[in-house]
Amino acid sequence: MKRAHPFLSFLCGLLLLALMACAPTAKHEGTGEYIDDTFITTKVKAALVNDPELKAREINVETFKGTVQLSGFVSSREEINKAVQVARGVKGVTEVKNSMIVK
Repeated sequence: MKRAHPFLSFLCGLLLLALMACAPTAKHEGTGEYIDDTFITTKVKAALVNDPELKAREINVETFKGTVQLSGFVSSREEINKAVQVARGVKGVTEVKNSMIVK
């Protein structure tokens, strides 16, 4: 029985390592999840900007594995509630965490 060429073995090992590096873990996203989360963040920001009741420039949006976190300083509790409601209405959002503060 023939043994595999050493370079071929090295190449297969390198490919396996590269695939494992892209795999998601509990604290890190895979490449596909990162792209999905970036898209969700963009959709949430657009929805906040399109709402005339909100000052969207004061609200920061971050997404990790479908969970959106809203942060920043807003004018009222009603504005916080409205921003959370708008974010929940975006397709792909699984949860909304509120870290906004009334100034």
